[in-house]
Amino acid sequence: MEFTSIPGVGEKTAESLAALDDPAAALRDGDVARIARAPGISDGRAVVIARGAIRHRHDDPGGWAATDRASEIHDAALSLVRERAVTDYAAKRLATLYPSAVPDRIAEVRRRAAAAVARDPDADVLSALDGVEPLTEAEDVRVRERALATADAERYAAAESAFPELPVEVVESPEGLAELARSYPTVIVLDEQFAGVDVEGDVRVMPDAESRPAEVVPERLLRFVAQNRERLAAAADVHEAAGIDPPCDTDTLRDVLERVDADGGVVGDAELDRLSEAVDDLDAGVSTAASVADDHLRSVIRERDVTIEGQDFLSLVEQGARVDSLLARELADEYDEAVRKARSHLADALSLDTGEAEIAERVFGGEPTFPVEHNAEPLSRLRTELKTARDRRAARLKSGLAAEIAALRPDAEQLVRNALELDVELAISQFAREFDCVFPAFTDDAIPDEPTPESAVDDQDGTADSHHGTVDGQHGTAETTAAETTAAETTAAETTAAETTAADTTDSDSAGTPAEIVIEGGRSPILDEPFADVEPVDYAVSGVTLLSGVNSGGKTSTLDLLALVTTLAHMGLPVPARAVRLGRVSGLHYYAKSQGTLDAGAFESTLREFGELATGADGRLVLVDELESITEPGASAKIIAGILERLDEQGATAVFVSHMAREIRETAAFDVAVDGIEALGLEDGELVVDRSPKRDHLARSTPELIVEKLADATHGGEGAFYESLLEKF
Repeated sequence: MEFTSIPGVGEKTAESLAALDDPAAALRDGDVARIARAPGISDGRAVVIARGAIRHRHDDPGGWAATDRASEIHDAALSLVRERAVTDYAAKRLATLYPSAVPDRIAEVRRRAAAAVARDPDADVLSALDGVEPLTEAEDVRVRERALATADAERYAAAESAFPELPVEVVESPEGLAELARSYPTVIVLDEQFAGVDVEGDVRVMPDAESRPAEVVPERLLRFVAQNRERLAAAADVHEAAGIDPPCDTDTLRDVLERVDADGGVVGDAELDRLSEAVDDLDAGVSTAASVADDHLRSVIRERDVTIEGQDFLSLVEQGARVDSLLARELADEYDEAVRKARSHLADALSLDTGEAEIAERVFGGEPTFPVEHNAEPLSRLRTELKTARDRRAARLKSGLAAEIAALRPDAEQLVRNALELDVELAISQFAREFDCVFPAFTDDAIPDEPTPESAVDDQDGTADSHHGTVDGQHGTAETTAAETTAAETTAAETTAAETTAADTTDSDSAGTPAEIVIEGGRSPILDEPFADVEPVDYAVSGVTLLSGVNSGGKTSTLDLLALVTTLAHMGLPVPARAVRLGRVSGLHYYAKSQGTLDAGAFESTLREFGELATGADGRLVLVDELESITEPGASAKIIAGILERLDEQGATAVFVSHMAREIRETAAFDVAVDGIEALGLEDGELVVDRSPKRDHLARSTPELIVEKLADATHGGEGAFYESLLEKF
């Protein structure tokens, strides 16, 4: 893949991406976490890059959410799903979801979500997911007891790059190699020319070292396991809790995890433990053994009377004899017994084997002394023997365990990826269930209603009901069509002018024909009230429509519901409704209510924006909330009528919320449809409203309802006055 062909990726970013291990796979998978590991790329930037890669793959111009309010709706929809992710990985992956007008993009996403909504977000699975994170490579591994050697400068540079954990030295002769072998316990020679050279020490000729990292630096794999122990164990727990067949045997994996300590060392081997403890306790053991010998001699001397004749005493003094000489003459057997006890204690305390015990025999002995002294040379030899045996066994165990890890690692990595991808799917499933979602039926034949579900994680615990589009679960239903979770997020800040222009020129199969949107029992989860308390709304729109109704009757909420349902549908996700049928639209242009009358400059700027809208592409959905507030009512009606005329000519689907529906309809050059959210009356001063708009109905205003109430409740002259006012509505 040519990275610079991805929208938003320049030469500098392409260089950063090239530093990744298999960047093409990361881009293909929309793996934000991996992309963010590239030098200088933040999480937010990684989302944009992943989105661009997906757009590039689908030849998607982007910019579907064409206004600030449209982007806010997209962000709100995205948050509803992302908030249900357990892992940061899943939240980042879900951040790449975006609405699109490209049929194969929508269909691809729907296939993935078909499997996602069929999954049961079981509490045990979600709890296990809490410990799963992407695996990290081993860091700060430094090995000082092993070195690489080569006589070739190019090989030297390659070895430094391949094995940063090891020192690499240049040797040009057998003599240089021999010198290096005296400095390191093990030397691995990369040049075949040194094969057969007789050098003292552990010297191995390994020309293919780069292809055998587990043998050359097993510490790398051991540290990898140490750093990722909890993540690997949690991923195994997730598979078991979810009933998913793991790619590797989890018992084998857990056995490996138990054999590596927190520092990347090998644990659980009794012989290595014995040797390590012997090395660590050697000095203390020798000291204690000497004390055992001293205690024996003290006890003997206290209990024994030693008689020396005068001539013998004089002779010893003349010869310069010390007390030690007296020990040799008078207590020779007891001294031998003290030495025997010291040797026995040392061998037992350090759990020495037969060969080691023979060396330990010579640590004590020789000329009698008091206190008993040890012999330095045998002690040094014993220390060397124990260390060498320990290091050789550790190296052998490390190499063997590293080989096991190397064989297990691909499947272990897949185990973690499966768990993380499961979290992505479960977030979609929870969203669909909590908000009683279904997948919408597109009237566009390019987007199948019931594709074969495609899951990122093999599963045996549930399938979607492909007949009615429902998914078993107490919280709701969802049709068997759904969303790949590797789509790209499009936010207002990220949508460039070029993308918006491209979106405006995107051909749609419905070009020139208004897209119909039919919502049955839709409930918006972005309202400031509990979802369970939201009243369901039925609404169908096609072509250009004015939406009328009383203040606080739900007109803006209806626009938000239309925007949310359409956005989720074009993201490939389920929508919060009992049923939805809609045509594909090329983009969403949603204009929120203006805060008060605009000054001349702001009014001109707003008018220019609508001028661009009125000359844009076919097949869009345009939602506008009370545009008349930007200027005087008379002028507003004329401006809105003109905009509606152009949108009607384009075949756009548009809903304009307005309190001036009558004036706009009278001004427009075509028969503008007017729907109304009807207020049923006033009860205790509160509006009673039917939230579902009625087609071809100009809803009564709040003032009209109040006048009507007064007219019904008042008689005589005052009642006649209210009747006359009511006639003017």
